Amino acid sequence: MIKKYIPDSLINTDAVVVDINKEDFDFSTSKLDIFNIHKEENKLILEYDMPDDEVVYGLGENIRGINKRGHIYNSFCSDDPCHTEEKSSLYGAHNFIILSGDEHTGLFIDSSSEVTFDIGYTIYNKLKITVRYDNCALYIIHNNSDLEIVKEFRKLIGQSYVAPYWAFGYQQCRWSYATSDAVRCVLKKHKENSIPLDAIYLDIDYMDSFKDFTINKENFGDFDELVADMKKDNIHLVPIIDAGVKIEKGYNIYEEGVANNYFCKDKDGNDFAAAVWPGKTHFPDFFKEDVRVWFGNHYSDLIDRGIDGFWNDMNEPAIFYSENGIKKAFDTLDSYKGKDIGVYDFFGMKDAVLHLSNSREDYSSFYHTIDDKKVCHIDVHNLYGYNMTRAAKEAFDRNYPDKRFLMHSRSSYIGMHRYSGIWTGDNQSWWSHLLLSMKMMPSLNMCGFIYTGSDIGGFGCNSTRDLVLRWLAFGLFTPLMRNHSALGTRDQEAYNFGDTADFKNIIDLRYSLIPHIYSEYMKAVLRDDMYFKPLAFVFDKDRHCREVEDQLMIGDSLMIAPVYTQNVTGRYVYLPEDMLYINYTTNGVKQYKVLTKGHHYIYVKLDEVPMFLRKGHAVSFVKPAANTTKLDTNNLELVAFMDKDSSLTYEFYEDDGISKNYSLDKITNITVNMDAEGKATIGECKKNIKLITRS
Repeated sequence: MIKKYIPDSLINTDAVVVDINKEDFDFSTSKLDIFNIHKEENKLILEYDMPDDEVVYGLGENIRGINKRGHIYNSFCSDDPCHTEEKSSLYGAHNFIILSGDEHTGLFIDSSSEVTFDIGYTIYNKLKITVRYDNCALYIIHNNSDLEIVKEFRKLIGQSYVAPYWAFGYQQCRWSYATSDAVRCVLKKHKENSIPLDAIYLDIDYMDSFKDFTINKENFGDFDELVADMKKDNIHLVPIIDAGVKIEKGYNIYEEGVANNYFCKDKDGNDFAAAVWPGKTHFPDFFKEDVRVWFGNHYSDLIDRGIDGFWNDMNEPAIFYSENGIKKAFDTLDSYKGKDIGVYDFFGMKDAVLHLSNSREDYSSFYHTIDDKKVCHIDVHNLYGYNMTRAAKEAFDRNYPDKRFLMHSRSSYIGMHRYSGIWTGDNQSWWSHLLLSMKMMPSLNMCGFIYTGSDIGGFGCNSTRDLVLRWLAFGLFTPLMRNHSALGTRDQEAYNFGDTADFKNIIDLRYSLIPHIYSEYMKAVLRDDMYFKPLAFVFDKDRHCREVEDQLMIGDSLMIAPVYTQNVTGRYVYLPEDMLYINYTTNGVKQYKVLTKGHHYIYVKLDEVPMFLRKGHAVSFVKPAANTTKLDTNNLELVAFMDKDSSLTYEFYEDDGISKNYSLDKITNITVNMDAEGKATIGECKKNIKLITRS
């Protein structure tokens, strides 16, 4: 059951698509459902006394564990690549939590303003949530399990984005492949090493002076030919689109924006200016429908040249500096001239420069027009990237109504999940960030983001061969599987570490599993379910599963336990029940062993991938191929784990992968029957199936 409370007026985020009758909101009782409430000036405070064993799930893309207890989180989209434990904000604002104890309660704080979740940080057993009183709606959900709460919430906020089938292939990105020759070399190296590939990304250097919807004619003069040549090899080019529009006379996007009043304003009503990659830029006011139509239509500038995938970046929006910020920094530095600089003076000088980027002062200095009203950006900051991506998806739907496009965004708010996927931002080549990316996945699924993934190998810093391999072994299960690294770091493409056999083996497994992964993804989308689940969501009677955060369920059938520690030969795993251990080894060999419930140590070489299949379930494999177009789904290898004298049904989802003609009617039910002697047979099925069973 969902209850809706609105303390006062609010800015509509469009996160919720189902109309829920609002309940009375009365401060005289100081109680709202299970929460104590009170008002402090313009703040609404919700408090709740957490039992010692209660788990708090949610908050989507954020730091620390799946269980969010013990830290403070600020919901404020932040351009910060150093995702260390003391941080409280990342690129997304996902204000949904689940209180999981003897009872199960979900809470969604729908607010475009900053929200603070103090989850046992100040007082260990106290949950304290602070939000602007005049800009929030509260949705409280009660149900019998955490998963059912998620399903109710997902119905409330609408169906998740569906990516094209090719977007489940392996994707290669770097800042930057700065010429068309560099792009061609990436494909050439993958082909020479027989490493499958479906997409290559174009970072900011493909543009003319970093201007959106332009082409660098010097380095990409053969752009149309490049796109066509890539298509012949079934490779999709995926260009970046940034939020800032370069201020430059003669640049059509700038000229159109100025002429039509499409840009955000400063306090005096002038177009707000700040610096990002192109230098001085204006920011489109994506809260205005005509701006979204204008900017969204410009994606066709590239679509008409053969592009069918994009990534929206820098859309928190990131601000390198403003004129006012630069002036204040220089004034501060000038004030120290001629002084005997002490240690605190030094820190003051240092901070004057370090705090130039993404400052709250800059975010408070420009304005949007919403419902014909002037609204300060900081009050709707969390919705900016969401509405940029919304502009793109609305244009895709308007101009290409039956075609899917790849789209994923860096900044996001709940509601944007209907328009695109996300990647988890500019992480680092740290083992801790591999583990962090694992813990983010189910939390993002709770908030509707199903097409997700992290920068495999890490974006910043220099990666190592073993880290990239271990990350690939996890990333092969994420719907978005993209290797991505930064300018100035070590080249971390799969062919840049000497012998490529280990890399090929793991990426081959991805392609072997793509039909199964896509099937589980589509069922999660169409049923408002989760693709990634914490163990405790499936094994809710097993209290120990609440503490296991380095193992995840893929749908309801597979459990994964990636290795995320350097210089180890394997890891411990906890099995909540008897499971079939499938170890994918060198040259695609699969080893099978039934393991009993409990703790086990498994040995995992760098080119191996462990999987665990639940009893009464199955997983399908196909022969790996060079890209998704060449995968043969008419010939499946089906691995089933079942008792003798029993049967199971494997639901295999399959559609054309590019149109919007998707529905649960596309499921093929494959039945496996095993008699008392252990002989297994397949029910009537149009596919050719090689059956492997264990009992």
